[in-house]
Amino acid sequence: MRTEALTELAETVLAVERPHPVRVAIDGCSAAGKTTLADDLAQVLADRTEREIIRAGIDYFKRAPELRTAYPIDSPESYYLDTWDHDGIRDRLLIPLGPGGDLRYATAIKRPDGQPLSDSLIQVARPDAVLLADGAFLQRPALDDHWDLRIYVHVSFDTVLRRGTARDQAWMDSAAAAEERYRSRYIPGERMYVDQVRPRSRAQVVVDNEDPANPRLTFN
Repeated sequence: MRTEALTELAETVLAVERPHPVRVAIDGCSAAGKTTLADDLAQVLADRTEREIIRAGIDYFKRAPELRTAYPIDSPESYYLDTWDHDGIRDRLLIPLGPGGDLRYATAIKRPDGQPLSDSLIQVARPDAVLLADGAFLQRPALDDHWDLRIYVHVSFDTVLRRGTARDQAWMDSAAAAEERYRSRYIPGERMYVDQVRPRSRAQVVVDNEDPANPRLTFN
């Protein structure tokens, strides 16, 4: 059951001890259910502890499309390698909450379309805070050393295609356009990540989320 899985995840997060905020990556492919899982886990944690729970979505650290010039903008390589501002993720979110950090962090520096926010709010974390950050490609080498716990939300690529098409067809104008984007760009880029980084085997916790009502946990 989902409730039991979330409780076990919360216990796993709270068992991680650091002299600074615990930085938890909730990693996975598109439409795997990362954001919903992170939101639900944040609520369970808030009910179980008085520690500060910080939520961050890595999509608020995307680079503006006009700055993604290393590869053709619609290519899998651009999506995988050139979409997210890893320097911003590290410098504005992860390093401030890590060893020797000043605890002054931002959970967003861009809008989801990659354009700058007019005002990037700086907040100050408590030393015993817990950061839950969800997003794609979180175990890439540019970020991997800055996580204290890695949770990988796994679904098949068939499920990515089905869920992603259903979710994104409204803003992509049609189901056919959404399916084509997943087949030609998102899924090939995510296959590169899975093949190169092997995030499922490297994460401390894997959540099989094929059935969101009954996620299954595996501990590595």
